[in-house]
Amino acid sequence: MSQMNINDNRISVPPELTDILLEFTVNVLVEKPIDILSYAVNYFTKLHTERQRNGTKDVELEFENDAVTSDDDDIFEELPKPLNRFTRRKSVFAEHYDPEEDEDDDNNKVIYPKSDEQRKQLAEAVKNILLFRSLDQEQVQELLDAMFEKKVHGGDVVIRQGDDGDYFYVIQSGTYNIHVDTDQENDKFVGKYENTGSFGELALMYNQPRAATIKAVSEGSLWAMSRQVFRKIVLKGAFKKRKEYESLLEGVPMLQSLNLFERMNLCDALMPKSYKNGEIIIKQGEVGDGMYFVEKGTVRIVMVNESGEEKELSKLNKGQYFGELALVTHKPRAASAYAVGDDVKLACMYF
Repeated sequence: MSQMNINDNRISVPPELTDILLEFTVNVLVEKPIDILSYAVNYFTKLHTERQRNGTKDVELEFENDAVTSDDDDIFEELPKPLNRFTRRKSVFAEHYDPEEDEDDDNNKVIYPKSDEQRKQLAEAVKNILLFRSLDQEQVQELLDAMFEKKVHGGDVVIRQGDDGDYFYVIQSGTYNIHVDTDQENDKFVGKYENTGSFGELALMYNQPRAATIKAVSEGSLWAMSRQVFRKIVLKGAFKKRKEYESLLEGVPMLQSLNLFERMNLCDALMPKSYKNGEIIIKQGEVGDGMYFVEKGTVRIVMVNESGEEKELSKLNKGQYFGELALVTHKPRAASAYAVGDDVKLACMYF
């Protein structure tokens, strides 16, 4: 049987499906419902009802990309107003950015000076945010470099509910109140930040309206970063990492038979991990749970014989790999692997 051509079997995803699912995801992240299933039923029921009421197409989207002059104001007066928070929002998607079209130029990197203490505070503030947890250390440092300081005074509105989100903020100092407009009460106080915390992280991915208003109660200082900078650093880093991983996989004989689609899936499955000098990566005798590719640094492979003597078998450098026998034999590790140097980076594939 001839090999199937992957280009002839691509699944076509309707554009509206992506739009609807992304809009639903954003609402879940903002509203944080306890019962997501019930929330989904309510969300899509209301969306379907509004669609039927407004026609099969979303009237708001029909005019979104059309140039409208002042003479057309009467058209919009006839359109139904949004009924509730489930109405489709405008400009949810972030701007287009193609990392292939962006040439590498370290001289154009945006760097705002910070003290060691400030960098430490920023790193601590973002480490538990979902969007930052999947980034490697190099990307995190580049993002911290790109954050700039913004001074505020008491009474300043940092972000306003309903406005388009375009910046993410980390608090360096000051007190900030959180207010939300609800159906029952306008400008309702729901909490505050005091000299610590962060807000606006959804703006890093989507140009969606702010879910709350943040007001400065006192003089303070914030670190800010724009969505465009975040996406450029993260998407460009992901693109470069994908290329590196593709190159690593191409050098593994047992993976040569994989087609492009299968290799891309393996690339997505690789996880970056760093080790310090002398740290053990895999231990002889343990059950194998994955294989490893050397991205940076050196790895020492050693084996302990029956008499207890340790013997160095080899040293692996960038582009080489180890642990692949666990994919085939499912037997305990035949040797141990140790990091050599304080900056050893591996791409790990667990199974």
